[in-house]
Amino acid sequence: MGFIAFLKTQFIVHLLIGFVFVVSGLIINFIQLCTLVLWPINKQFYRRVNCRLAYSLWSQLVMLLEWWSGTECTLFSDEATVNTFGKEHVIIILNHNFEIDFLCGWTMTERFGVLGSSKVLAKRELLYVPLIGWTWYFLEIVFCKRKWEEDRDTVIEGLKRLADYPEYMWFLLYCEGTRFTETKHRISMEVAESKGLPKLKYHLLPRTKGFTTAVQCLRGTVSAVYDVTLNFRGNKNPSLLGILYGKKYEADMCVRRFPLEDIPQDEKEAANWLHKLYQEKDALQETYNQEGIFPGQQFKPPRRPWTLLNFLFWATVLLSPLFTFGFGVFASGSPLLILAFLGLVGAASFGVRRLIGVTEIEKGSSYGNQEFKKKE
Repeated sequence: MGFIAFLKTQFIVHLLIGFVFVVSGLIINFIQLCTLVLWPINKQFYRRVNCRLAYSLWSQLVMLLEWWSGTECTLFSDEATVNTFGKEHVIIILNHNFEIDFLCGWTMTERFGVLGSSKVLAKRELLYVPLIGWTWYFLEIVFCKRKWEEDRDTVIEGLKRLADYPEYMWFLLYCEGTRFTETKHRISMEVAESKGLPKLKYHLLPRTKGFTTAVQCLRGTVSAVYDVTLNFRGNKNPSLLGILYGKKYEADMCVRRFPLEDIPQDEKEAANWLHKLYQEKDALQETYNQEGIFPGQQFKPPRRPWTLLNFLFWATVLLSPLFTFGFGVFASGSPLLILAFLGLVGAASFGVRRLIGVTEIEKGSSYGNQEFKKKE
């Protein structure tokens, strides 16, 4: 094991990375709070500023994937589709099977210049998670309780607000509503059977309300839907902790572009279109499992240096005073100060671990275990 590889496994290094992310995130959230005064003066300027502030935070996680772990992401698509990336507003449909599926999506948004303006239909619980939810709030992310009767007006209002967004955005939808588990899949397929829908082998039954509403509200703004099917070579099931330990993975993403005018305007027909899409996604996963590759031309968009430079900036700004302060504490010889400092380190460690836990499959919500049994 080389020295760099050894460093990647050390807890103190992970703690320092977490410290930089958390403290820089709190600083960014404070700056975002201050930018609220811009909203009534110049809404579009407020949005552009917050896109760049969000980029400064999210790109630190992308840096871990691209530069720290060296994970490779390969696109399987066609040249005409790839040439549209970063040049239009789109809705992204992504399968939700892995702990770092969002991070693989983020690395693609970064390489095509839309990381800061990327959007998602997120569960409302995340709004209260420091850094993640707070940053999303200032980005006008649409939050929902995943109870359509309560969410309808909120979701429609939030989507319509994005109609004049000044920067190209990729709006992510996890149409399955929750991350794939065997228990949720079994229940989901029981629902599919009761509704007379074809069963899926690798996906949960898509929940159509969010998709059809997004298409209706963003029609005229969004140009296309990108269907993305993600898998990892070697049947790997990566985690954010694995990335933090420097483990390298190889992600394959099959991307298909559907012009929005090809998607039916009628809600029922659009829902049927989505169900058919998921049947096709299932077939793509079957092909990948059998052949180890997706169909289509392969593209490897080059990683950009900005994520690494951004992290090095924050590390320089924040770690220098931390080391100076820590040295001063231990040099003082005061047991009280030393214990207080160690307690602060312990609290920081706990906080970082809790943030990582948000992505873990076993820590995921129970949404889907019973919700699939309810009528959409």
